[in-house]
Amino acid sequence: MTGPVPELADRAVACAERLLEADRVLLASHIDADGLTSAAIAASALERAGLPFETVFEKQLDEAAIGSIAATEHETVLFTDFGSGQLDIIGEYEDAGAFTPVIADHHQPAERDTEYHLNPLLFGIDGASELSGAGASYVLARALAEVSSDIDGDGSPFSTDGGTATAATGAATEARADNRDLAALAVVGAVGDMQASGGELHGANAKIVAEGVDAGVLETGTDLAIYGKQTRPLPKLLEYATDVGIPGISNDEAGALRFLEDLDLELRRDGEWRRWAGLTNEEKQVVASALVKRAVSRGVPASKIDQLVGTSYVLSQEPIGTELRDASEFSTLLNATARYERADVGLAVCLGDREEALERARSLLRNHRRNLSQGIDLVTREGVTHEEHVQWFHAGDRIRETIVGIVAGMAMGNAGVSRSKPIFAFAEKSDDRADDPDGEAEVKVSARGTHSLVRRGLDLSVVMGEASRAVGGDGGGHDVAAGATVPAGAEDEFVARADELVGEQLS
Repeated sequence: MTGPVPELADRAVACAERLLEADRVLLASHIDADGLTSAAIAASALERAGLPFETVFEKQLDEAAIGSIAATEHETVLFTDFGSGQLDIIGEYEDAGAFTPVIADHHQPAERDTEYHLNPLLFGIDGASELSGAGASYVLARALAEVSSDIDGDGSPFSTDGGTATAATGAATEARADNRDLAALAVVGAVGDMQASGGELHGANAKIVAEGVDAGVLETGTDLAIYGKQTRPLPKLLEYATDVGIPGISNDEAGALRFLEDLDLELRRDGEWRRWAGLTNEEKQVVASALVKRAVSRGVPASKIDQLVGTSYVLSQEPIGTELRDASEFSTLLNATARYERADVGLAVCLGDREEALERARSLLRNHRRNLSQGIDLVTREGVTHEEHVQWFHAGDRIRETIVGIVAGMAMGNAGVSRSKPIFAFAEKSDDRADDPDGEAEVKVSARGTHSLVRRGLDLSVVMGEASRAVGGDGGGHDVAAGATVPAGAEDEFVARADELVGEQLS
């Protein structure tokens, strides 16, 4: 097998062969959009390979979480979108014979390895920008299909109901048989993991996109790089498009309406504003050209105007005008489930539930948007504390720990919140496991940067790891976004160390 990422092929096959030796598998995954899509890809691949499995989600894979996983008595545990950074703890359980770990992850590995460890960083591929957790799961899924079809017999395409491929359904059946149809979920995970730098996916991610296009589950094209193209009415689409602020349109309800009404287009139908996804290509061109013209006339820098356009990733099997058709909107819908303790809902949507689970996810999304809006308002109103190289705020219990990082990233660029420094956000931890009454109180800290800061040398994974461990905590993640847990009361010391480290990186 070569698969979509040839560098990972041999390790992916070894991991797949080990999984197929198991009687049953425990699938453990992270709770963000990348984690949910990773779990869905793995779950689909395991089911198609005829492997019984159970699924558990953890918002943080710490010692207690790994202990509870070991207590399930599963002999084989598949970790997706986490596990690499916790290999020191996982390895102790492996040495004790508690379980055999199989890991499909893209985070920085701990100072230890294990035999069945599929991580792009081990093979010279950047896990922060070229392959997400969902991408690693997809590589494993492709290997599982190949290895299990070889075991089944002649390696020809097969369908999960035991039927054979027919000429009429050959392409779709083949894509399902070799798991290429799961490429769409891998792209949702990568986009949700902020890997579309410069408006498009790169490296190994781009190879997965190509497989998805070939399988008929993805369409790509050049389009406005604005969130909400499927679901937001046009005035709201432009009003909320704040990544590239256009004076008189961004954050200006009346201005956005005036801008649209000045265009000689039919932008309302049956009394309702149309949505971007429903416009013809010619209509889109008119709106986009007028937007660029307005941006130029209001002095928006050319480098910013370039960011108005990017590559769109459309899930072609999903209905037009729904959150599920756009990779960015799909990933936001998923974030709205697990971050509110409903990972089961997000997983069900990924696995095809378009009724009860989708309706519940939409309800959670409405609540998520309210919470994000309130959180951004709070940060903008109260401001952040600026150090020499970083900025930070402490939300206490006023912003959920599961969304404080998203709030921090979205607040960058607002009044008083710089985009030229990484932002660190603290929130009180709420643990769904029983708290140890004698244990030390902990605080969650999330960090967000920008891709331009990363190009200058920023690596928040290193900063979070070193600064948190310096105060008795632990953390990690990616160069552009990372997280940690630190003892309550150690925040000032943590910030001082983080400021020093960022200064060294950006000098």
